[in-house]
Amino acid sequence: MSTEPRLAEVAEPEPAQKAAPGADQAVKETLEDYTLRFAPRSYRRWTPMVVATTALGGIAYMADFSIGAGIGLAHGTGNALLAIAVAAVVIFVTGFPLAYYGARYNIDLDLITRGSGFGYFGSVLTSVIFASFTFIFFALEGSIMAQGLKLGLGLPLWLGYLVSTLMVIPLVIYGMTALSKLQVWTTPIWLLLMVGPLVYLVATDPGTVDRFLAYAGTDGDGGVNTASVLLGAGVCLSLIAQIGEQIDYLRFMPPKTEANKRSWWTAVVMAGPGWVVLGALKQAIGVFLAVYIIAEVGPTAAPEPIQQFKHAFDAMMPSWLVLPLAVALVVISQIKINVTNAYSGSLAWTNSFTRVTRRYPGRMVFVLVNLGFALALMEADMFSFLNSILGFYSNCAIAWVVTVATDIGINKYVLKLSPHAPEFRRGMLYAVNPVGVVSFVAASALSIAMYFHALGDTLQPYSPVAAAVIAFVLTPLMAVVTKGRYYLRRTDDGIAEPLLDEDGNPSASTYECHVCRQRFERPDVAACRTHDAVVCSLCLSTDKVGDHVLPEAPAVV
Repeated sequence: MSTEPRLAEVAEPEPAQKAAPGADQAVKETLEDYTLRFAPRSYRRWTPMVVATTALGGIAYMADFSIGAGIGLAHGTGNALLAIAVAAVVIFVTGFPLAYYGARYNIDLDLITRGSGFGYFGSVLTSVIFASFTFIFFALEGSIMAQGLKLGLGLPLWLGYLVSTLMVIPLVIYGMTALSKLQVWTTPIWLLLMVGPLVYLVATDPGTVDRFLAYAGTDGDGGVNTASVLLGAGVCLSLIAQIGEQIDYLRFMPPKTEANKRSWWTAVVMAGPGWVVLGALKQAIGVFLAVYIIAEVGPTAAPEPIQQFKHAFDAMMPSWLVLPLAVALVVISQIKINVTNAYSGSLAWTNSFTRVTRRYPGRMVFVLVNLGFALALMEADMFSFLNSILGFYSNCAIAWVVTVATDIGINKYVLKLSPHAPEFRRGMLYAVNPVGVVSFVAASALSIAMYFHALGDTLQPYSPVAAAVIAFVLTPLMAVVTKGRYYLRRTDDGIAEPLLDEDGNPSASTYECHVCRQRFERPDVAACRTHDAVVCSLCLSTDKVGDHVLPEAPAVV
């Protein structure tokens, strides 16, 4: 029997210890959308379908059209379609367990990663990977919008980059509340503008389909070959980290009950791994439109979505409407995805900074940091070497996502060496868990070496396959070797009430944090080391001297 204090309920606490610097600011700001912490039941007021619609609104980006076009123009339609399909299957399979955990336990991907093989500080590595994903794709979308503003309004590209960056700041300040309204209201307009011209072209000129299917590409002979498929799939797999942005919305799913389980599962599958179905369709459309316009604009401009939709609209409507509609589509798409990129990126940077420094500088600081990185990439003309950036990045992203998905699917449910319920609180986790960290570092390092031809030209196209296979094999192997020893620093958080209710959902009971004096639900608090009271997860993160952090205890998994 543990001799440490346990709390059946929160009694009147002793006088509160002085909050860590930045704690008051952190509490005020994070209560808007529960940045860096568990999303409580009291805040999750949306229905499953509203959450799903909001999450799917975030994938309205135009980058898919460029990615698909780039692969198709280089390797031909047959190789491109196979590459898109291979990547989609991998993304769906790995995204499912992550989406389920985010929706079921109401935490973001960084918090999932902490307890799924990486440890409290170990997941800082993957937070940086995810933050990089958000500013790379922000830059890509901003570049596409700048191309549209140049064509439609005559703005120079440098000014278009600046406009596309600054315009999202007012929208991203307000978190989930504002984002849900924006995504729900703009999605029907976006879908109509995207699908309308494609349906018209296929219906009025069936020959476009034949030309599309017969296109051989600039680098091949028209035949299907493994190297081309894998090179294309590697570029598409750079989008595997998109599941992190989907989970930033899915964490606000309501509790799963008997009454809502059908709509709950539909929403999780559709807005979680299901995002890739629409993504793959957009990539295929990008190939189709690029082939359709290549004779008129050439291979350099064909991957630009503004050119693709300008020519598609031109075939179906008066010329005076063409440019306004094409620019409108690009601007709506850029706003829909880049508010999500800016929001999710700010969460990832803030999360890492707060853990490492134990100080919360405010999420808006990192909105600006993320936008600064994105603007620098745009000004460096990243669009011209897009496939190289994405091909390199995908190796790191694949290694991370496959490691976490394998830990959930194999280590938790098959080997039972990883704790079933996710843990993310400081004091409950070891600083670094070798299971995830070793698997991720080994998989990403070896696959990057392959990508840069270090192991020969023949193996270079197989770098994304290597990243996935190494992560999949090493994750359970490391769990067996370490016997699951480094998942939990302790199993008892000092509170008698279980974390989960009788339905397996996170408990809605509330406790008052004796540092910030705010009430939080059961999964977001732990007993204090020095007071007969509880402390919330964010105040634990900003505790510089460790007065509140429970001591290490023998782990029982």
